[in-house]
Amino acid sequence: MSTVPLTKRGAELLRAELQRLKSVERPAVVNSIAEARAQGDLSENAEYDAAKEKQGFIEGRIAELESKLAAAQVIDPTTVEADGRVVFGATVELEDLDSGKAVTYQIVGDDEADIDHGLVSISSPIARALIGKNEGDVASVQAPSGAREYEIIAVRYV
Repeated sequence: MSTVPLTKRGAELLRAELQRLKSVERPAVVNSIAEARAQGDLSENAEYDAAKEKQGFIEGRIAELESKLAAAQVIDPTTVEADGRVVFGATVELEDLDSGKAVTYQIVGDDEADIDHGLVSISSPIARALIGKNEGDVASVQAPSGAREYEIIAVRYV
């Protein structure tokens, strides 16, 4: 099994979701199944069918989270020694050379990515273009709208 890179914060979020699923969601769906079963005939019981389906989704997600956490390589960006290079977990300030617009992204694991919060997946085109570059370098990114160039203004490990 290959390792899954996660930031420390990302691993904590997955653990919190797993805990919530096990301690809140799973018992609630078990109660729903018991209530639906008490209504009698299960062959035409929509509540029972819905609860069983929800239980399947919850159990599947629990298994997925346990697998990811077991294979996780947790990386704390504050302890990274990369000498100014862009690496997993780094927060990178960029300037779009065409528009002059400044953007800031942190390179995170696939499960943590949220572009609205400036978190880009390690497997995204922009992260792949940035990895290994240093402050002052220019990265060319193949975006759906065409090639874009970004200058790396600063690299931080926070």
